[in-house]
Amino acid sequence: MAGFFDHVADHHAQRWLAGLMDQVGDAGLAAAAGVPALLAAVDQHAAGVRDILLLGVEGSAAAAAAVLLAGYAKGLLDQAGTDAAGLRAAVGECWHRADWLTVRVLAVCALSRDDRWRRSPAPLFEA
Repeated sequence: MAGFFDHVADHHAQRWLAGLMDQVGDAGLAAAAGVPALLAAVDQHAAGVRDILLLGVEGSAAAAAAVLLAGYAKGLLDQAGTDAAGLRAAVGECWHRADWLTVRVLAVCALSRDDRWRRSPAPLFEA
């Protein structure tokens, strides 16, 4: 029965991440592609998120990547008392001035699009 619940959790997490992409990720990552400093910040944050989720979450190897990413991003937004629409409204079109939280959420969005992360996160750490 655990397999069923894992599948449901993964499906729900993927849908939540798709909404996050629609509200913040698509525009932010497109902007980052044209702003090298923002792209570098997103990459650094993505590395930090990977480390937290893979090394700092017990049992992360058994959890679906989408569940880990969605849970992490939802926790960040809840802690800040905002949502993706609030982040998007705050940044407007000034992506080069995105705050820490917005860049961190963009990093989650970038990871959610990364096939290496979705398939098997462990190989990202191999030399």
